Amino acid sequence: MADGGGSNASTNRAWKQRIYKQLAQRHGLTVTVAHYPPGTSKWNPIEHRLFSEVSKNWAGQPLDSYDTILNHIRTTKTQTGLEVRAHLVNRHYDTGIKIADAEMRALPITWHDSLPKWNYSLSPGPN
Repeated sequence: MADGGGSNASTNRAWKQRIYKQLAQRHGLTVTVAHYPPGTSKWNPIEHRLFSEVSKNWAGQPLDSYDTILNHIRTTKTQTGLEVRAHLVNRHYDTGIKIADAEMRALPITWHDSLPKWNYSLSPGPN
């Protein structure tokens, strides 16, 4: 399940290419992706189960450092058993990556019959 916008949007070519290379191809998996349509992320279970609890734990305190942010996330717990682990990945992530039409056509992607714009699978394939 993925949101419908941002870096993992259903229209993002780099997202599909990375899912293919870093999951499907690397681990020999078929990865099925189902995007929430734009504007519907409020129904995403992680929004309710995780982010709401982190927000309650944070309780509007200033987020003035990475340590403060990580502490609020790491100390989030619920009576039903949610415990959160978090770490900072301190690296630069390139933006504006362009995936050529030919590279997109080469992806072993299967569009689902139901809502193909948002639902597809990427197989390990030979690429």
